[in-house]
Amino acid sequence: MTEKPTGQPRMTLPTQLVLRALLEKPAEELYGLQICAKAELPSGTIHPILSRLESAGWLESRWEDVNPHEQGRPRRRYYRLSPDGAILARDALARATASRNALRALRPGLAGGGA
Repeated sequence: MTEKPTGQPRMTLPTQLVLRALLEKPAEELYGLQICAKAELPSGTIHPILSRLESAGWLESRWEDVNPHEQGRPRRRYYRLSPDGAILARDALARATASRNALRALRPGLAGGGA
């Protein structure tokens, strides 16, 4: 499912972790639990993020074409960054990092900048 990007999702820390996991190999499809493991986040956290990223046009997804009874598990939904989404994700992560670094420079005790 390819859509034109429609907006900028909020760059929360969990969103950044999901994007970093997907950017490791942007053309590779990953299913939800793989993304959970790479981002080190629980399923209940990443699935709303994946939904928002897909609604914004940053992600493409598809259901695998298998018989769940033959596989002995539920079907998996695979996600990958859209071509525009990969560009937007890199840009958004760069801006988030720059903002965090600027905050650290101004207020070393904030944003994980030390005591």
